[in-house]
Amino acid sequence: IDADVAELLIPMRGRMLHDLAGAQRFLPYGQRAAEEIYSISRAALNTLLYELAAERYGVEYRFEHRCIDVDLATGSPVIAARDGTAALMADVVFAADGAGSEVRRALDAGGAIEAREELLDHGYKELTIAPTRSGDFALEPNALHIWPRGRFMLIALPNPDRSFTATLFLPSAGPVSFAALDAASIRKFFEREFADAVALIPNLERDYAEHPTGLLGTVTCAPWSYKKLLMVGDAAHAIVPFHGQGMNAAFEDCVVLERLIATQRTASGWDWPAVFAGFERERTPNTRAIAEMAVENYREMRDEVRDAKFKLRADLSFELERRFPSKFIPRYSMVMFHPEIDYAEAQRRGSTQASILERLTAGVTTLDAVDFREAATLIDSEL
Repeated sequence: IDADVAELLIPMRGRMLHDLAGAQRFLPYGQRAAEEIYSISRAALNTLLYELAAERYGVEYRFEHRCIDVDLATGSPVIAARDGTAALMADVVFAADGAGSEVRRALDAGGAIEAREELLDHGYKELTIAPTRSGDFALEPNALHIWPRGRFMLIALPNPDRSFTATLFLPSAGPVSFAALDAASIRKFFEREFADAVALIPNLERDYAEHPTGLLGTVTCAPWSYKKLLMVGDAAHAIVPFHGQGMNAAFEDCVVLERLIATQRTASGWDWPAVFAGFERERTPNTRAIAEMAVENYREMRDEVRDAKFKLRADLSFELERRFPSKFIPRYSMVMFHPEIDYAEAQRRGSTQASILERLTAGVTTLDAVDFREAATLIDSEL
């Protein structure tokens, strides 16, 4: 599996910030060679996992079968197919039907659970940055490109075909928003805000007019299970995409679920209520933490990265990690590069570290001016 996936990956070692004048500034994700994240085609990964599950593990797929409801008396999903509707007969059902989960919505409507779908007042639209005429990347390929503009931003992620998928994030309403901009006005807007990107998007007006405007939101619900049903992944805890951890959080669900299933088997079968309860108890604090950090990362990407203090604190974070490697790890690094540190712990430690960084950088503008004796005292006492 690793070899198959490796062919789909493009490593990104940091964020390349583009200012209004077109100048670029690189902010590394980490300070070790292995501290990089990966751009991957969602469609290609889905296809690979689909084939591996069918060929190696005998998973059976039933297309043209759609969940339309849940039978609250039995906990069975109601499936619509060409030959009619029927309850899905199974000993246990894992509902992995995504952020728009029909299972979750049916259970919520029936009063079996309480669910919330909290939409951001921002949306997104995907555009395409084409390869150069020579077939090369039009931008540095080993970076996430960001055009941060405060209330909105443009980003670009590299693809194996040497194009980039650019994503425009805007408020849904207001003077600068998807409601205010159309295909006729989008070029002038880009020329004003993203001048160095305009020439790289050959079909800007067409892409903007034809590509849908996506929604951004956070899903929470409780409980995650009902009778023989357990919701996993985005069905239970969808998040906004700004930390790149939604799919990883779902994969973590799989790891935890597999462990619990292995430990809760009895002579007469599995103790599914115990599996479900343990799964929700272990995963809820972590999925809540990454949901909150993902929203915070949106503000950071579109706005805070432009501040000189942000760069100073980022540089100081790396320096403190070098000096106190057993105690201080930047929060982004904890989330992205330290699987042994769960999301809830990264959030807790990250909050303490943010307070330390704020105190150490108050009144100073350079790394050399930081009082590292005070830093050692703070880290010893608080971390």
